[in-house]
This record gives sequence, structure tokens and C-alpha cells, in this order.
Amino acid sequence: MGTIKSLNKWANAHTYLPLDLLRIALGVFLFIKGVNFMSDSEILMNLFKPFNSMTGVMLIVHYVAPAHFVGGTLIAFGLLTRWAILAQIPILIGAVVINFAGEMIVNNLIMASITLLVSIFFIFYGSGRHSADYYLKMQQ
Repeated sequence: MGTIKSLNKWANAHTYLPLDLLRIALGVFLFIKGVNFMSDSEILMNLFKPFNSMTGVMLIVHYVAPAHFVGGTLIAFGLLTRWAILAQIPILIGAVVINFAGEMIVNNLIMASITLLVSIFFIFYGSGRHSADYYLKMQQ
């Protein structure tokens, strides 16, 4: 718990509006991906074709879309940002792995890699000063 408090103090001392905008953009991007996967589940099923022989693929398919949908919303508002990103990390690692196991699509690989790196950054940085977490903390 002390580590999280020290990270929050550092992040609040070094808060810049472009970093908050980047967090919001990450949340909106994940939200849109979640909506895309919910509206057209065939896209998601085609991504998991290389893993059809493995057990639990349907469980994973039903985890990805809601996790992006809810996690993207939380990240965009800056509410429970670290927890929401921790739920996204296995999905993003899987997105990078799928590009190597299945058909290699360079644009998808670059997009998944950048999203993974930005997400790892926000695990350490937190939600920043322009977030619901900071607002709620100041109301106490």
C-alpha cells in the first residue's frame, strides 16, 4: 500500500495535461474496441481461430469484449485506473501473441504493442490529477 501511495504522490506532483489526455485516449480506444467486439463477434472469433483446439477459448472470447468496454470507461474517467488496466494487460499480451501465432497483420501488432506499452506506463503513473480518483480523494 505504501508503494501505491508513493506512486500517487509522484504522479500528482508530475501531472501534465497531455498525459491525462493520453489516458483518456487509451480509455476511449479500449471502449471503442469493446463496442466493436460486442457488435461484431465474428471479428473476435476469427482472431481466436489459431487457438480453437484449446479449452477455454469461449470463456476468453466472452471476457475480452466486456473487459474492454468496462475497462475503457473506467480508464477514460480515471476511476480505478490501475485495476482497470490490470484487467486489460492479459488481453493486450494475448493480442500481441495472436499476431505471432496466427496471421501476422503488422498494423494490429503495432497497435497492440503501443496499447500494451501505454497501459504498462499508466499502471505505474496512475490516473493523474485530472481524474475521478483524484477528485474523490480531494472530497474526503
